[in-house]
Amino acid sequence: MDGRLVLLHGWGANGDDLKPLGDRLAYETSKELDVVCLEAPELHPDQPGGRQWYGLFPAQWSAVPQAVDLLKAQLQDLSRSGLGLEQTVVFGFSQGGAMALDCSCSLPVAGVISCSGYPHPNWAPPKQHPPVLLMHGSEDPVVPFQAMQTISSQLQSDRCQTLEFKNGHTIPDEMVQPIVLFIERVLKSA
Repeated sequence: MDGRLVLLHGWGANGDDLKPLGDRLAYETSKELDVVCLEAPELHPDQPGGRQWYGLFPAQWSAVPQAVDLLKAQLQDLSRSGLGLEQTVVFGFSQGGAMALDCSCSLPVAGVISCSGYPHPNWAPPKQHPPVLLMHGSEDPVVPFQAMQTISSQLQSDRCQTLEFKNGHTIPDEMVQPIVLFIERVLKSA
């Protein structure tokens, strides 16, 4: 294996939600990837079979530190199975994107990808964070497009790439190739 791709689903989805995307990315990249879809620890209050990293609507921001610590522990456990954190790319969508940023920017991972994510309150990434790819739809009705600008303003500009797409709260097909290129670039330098 050349690397690991860890996928973090959004609020109300579950671990299977991003599996087709993960399989597609593994197929399209020149790297041999171990694809891992993690599942949020809490049941979603309204979505049968859905999960959440912490409560939203209303947002339970006080639960974020515990959720981030739990995710860090999961990523560190994964790194003990042959592929280290430096060979891991963490990809999150929406609430999973917020978790990927908060958790992974302070770990020695190869890269972090957030699609339609947002910054947690009081999030302060370290200056020496991994490379980050941010993607966001300009017409997103769920997480405002401005969230990407807020995130990028907190990251080192030479370590952060932003991509805007014309859709809403989704991961459109036209973002697959930029994701593949990002994965190949950060795993090559790992």
